[in-house]
Amino acid sequence: MNLFESNQSEFAWWVEINTAVPRCTYYFGPFDSEKEAQLSRSGYVEDLYQEDARDIIALVKQCQPDILTIFQDEAEAILPKLFEYTLNTQ
Repeated sequence: MNLFESNQSEFAWWVEINTAVPRCTYYFGPFDSEKEAQLSRSGYVEDLYQEDARDIIALVKQCQPDILTIFQDEAEAILPKLFEYTLNTQ
C-alpha cells in the first residue's frame, strides 16, 4: 500500500454533486461507508432537481471538503479580486 492509499482511508465518504444550473458543487455527508453514501445519493439528486437544479452529476468519494456548497459564479467573481489584493499587498 502506498502513502496516498493510506491517507485516503482516513477520510469519510461524501456525496459530491455538481450542477450546471445553478453552477454549484454541493457536498453531503459524512458517511461511514461508501454503500451508505451510494444509498443516499439519489435522494440528494432528487431534492436538487425539485429545486430546479439541472445537469446534475453525483459522485461518491472519500474526501474532507472545507466548504459544503460552492457557488461557481461567486467564486469566479471573487478570485480575481483576491488575486489582485494578494499582489498589491506583497
